Amino acid sequence: MKKIDETDIKIIKLLQKNGRMSNTKIAKCIGISEPTVRYRLQNLFKEEYIQIAAIIDPMKLGNGIEGNIRIQADIKQMQQVTESLKLISELFYVTRVSGKADFDTSFFVKNMHEAKVLIDRINLIDGVLNTDMVTVLEYVKERYDYDWG
Repeated sequence: MKKIDETDIKIIKLLQKNGRMSNTKIAKCIGISEPTVRYRLQNLFKEEYIQIAAIIDPMKLGNGIEGNIRIQADIKQMQQVTESLKLISELFYVTRVSGKADFDTSFFVKNMHEAKVLIDRINLIDGVLNTDMVTVLEYVKERYDYDWG
């Protein structure tokens, strides 16, 4: 995996503020050529440092339920649980975490029936010991331009 440098970080920070910024504008802001920006972006995508996505707000759309499920798993079956969670399309974010849970996942479903089906499906995975589901009631703060570099 290629290491990123200060120029890559500058490109990423600009895209965090405006994911639709053109390569030409990025080049002007940083003081490099447009082909250099294009090449660096190709590498950032290829190495999976970044991805560009339209992030929806289900609350504004007026339909659907978003939430998190924290999962405790048997340490001896952690890999099996990991692989099973990767296959569940309703889970758009799956992380291994420390603390009381072993995984923290984010989901989006159309209604409470689908939420129940999802939690039942996860609980049936061999190695899952416990689950805790919470649903999003309101976005209080949501940012993707945090300072990390």
